[in-house]
Order: sequence, then structure tokens, then C-alpha cells
Amino acid sequence: MSMQRTNPITPEYFQQYRQKLGFTNQVDAKNFFGAKDIVPPVDFDYLKLINKRLYEILGRINAVVSNEIKLADLNAFKKEYIERPFKVMKASGILPRLNNQGRRPEDVYFNWMRGFVISNFFLKALGLIFEIDVADISLIGDDDFKSIETFKRTPKADISINLSKSEKIRIEMQSGFAGINDIKQHKILEAKRVFRDERAHSLAIHIDLYNGQAAFVKLDEITDNDEHWMTRINLDEGLVYNIDQNFFFWDIKYVPPIYQHVTEKYYT
Repeated sequence: MSMQRTNPITPEYFQQYRQKLGFTNQVDAKNFFGAKDIVPPVDFDYLKLINKRLYEILGRINAVVSNEIKLADLNAFKKEYIERPFKVMKASGILPRLNNQGRRPEDVYFNWMRGFVISNFFLKALGLIFEIDVADISLIGDDDFKSIETFKRTPKADISINLSKSEKIRIEMQSGFAGINDIKQHKILEAKRVFRDERAHSLAIHIDLYNGQAAFVKLDEITDNDEHWMTRINLDEGLVYNIDQNFFFWDIKYVPPIYQHVTEKYYT
């Protein structure tokens, strides 16, 4: 005959019950029942196709941009910015751990690498925009291919450029691939913090590859009551700043504009 419990069920009982199941903490129990502790093997055949798609994206973009920013050696660029990072990540064992927000490691890898590759592709354009040598562009992003933190969202700007001896500007390079051109709220909050603490402006250069255009947005000047704030519930991105079409000053089929001309024409 089964025993009946007459005493109230307490939190202590919950813990004892889970211990009888073999769990020493709540996290392990939740992971077990949700099968979150099962790590699927990385599909390297899929990753091979993803890298091939990255090659194809580069090839198509390189074919349509102006001669001034075309890559002279596309194969060398692919080896440096796709093949080398992939080999480092594979050797370090980081690939199975790329599971941001429960997504497949292959998808996290593709999304991160796609942005990384495009940002580096347009460094030559950045040199023209700011009239500096590409070698003088200071990279301050988290480009450590062995660190899981690299693949997590961070508000840190990617690039720092000295406009003069006394003026520095931080550049947030980002890309759009589906015609949705947003800037996440935390990037704008970080830009305002940097300006408040360091008196350095932050500029987002958003390259909309779906439509072939690029926007220039001064992040620290976006106000809290700007009409372009919106919530992307369906994309699980929360509050974002939707870039107005009026900020798209560059048709990427042509030579990029000089930043000084952009500020004189549109920001004065």
C-alpha cells in the first residue's frame, strides 16, 4: 500500500526530491528535463557550406563596389579573414560552445563571421572616408577567435580614429543583410557613456548590403524621445533605433563620401 503524505510540501521537500533524482542543484535538473545538457555535434559539412557562402558574398560585393575599394587579391583576403579564423576556432574547440540564445553553433558562427568579414572588407573604404591610411586605423574590437566572449553581444565600438591631435572618433561598423536597418539600444547607451566620460563621439557606419547603401549615424546625439525608436519583438532584439533613410548618404557602387563633407552638408 502506498504511503500518503499529510504534511505541507515545503521547499526543503523540493530539494530532497531532486536529490533523490540525482541532481545536486536546480540548474542541472532544469537542463536535464529540457535536454539542455545534450550538446549536438558540430556539423562540419554545414560549416564548409557556410564558409563557401561567405566566399560567395565577398565575391559578389567585390564585383559591384567602386574600383577604389575593390580588393586586389580576393583569395588572400579570404585566407586571412575566413580560413585563418576558422582554423583557429576549430583547433581551439570553441565551435561547439557557440550557442548564443540557444541557436545552433553553425548559425552563431555564420552571423558573427559575416559581420567580421564585411567590416574588414570595408576598411579600405573607411580609409577613404576619413582620408587616412588603413594601417593607421586602430582596431579596438574583441577579435580573439579563441574566446567565447568574442561571440557575445558587446556595446564596444569596433574602431577608433584620430581626426586630429585633439579629436578622436569611435566607429561602430555594422552590416544589414535583409533590408532591416537598426541600431541596438545598448550601442547607443555605450556611445553616450563614452562621450560623457571621454568626450569622444561615436559614429555608426551601417552598411545595408541588401539595398546597396550605407548610413552615417552619430550615436551619442540620438535623443531618448526620437521618433525612430521601436521594439522588434518578433526578432527578440528589444528596443532598437531604426535608421532613417535620410542618413543613408553613400551608394556603395560609387566612391564613398569624405566624412568632413558629410558632416558639413548634413550635420550643420
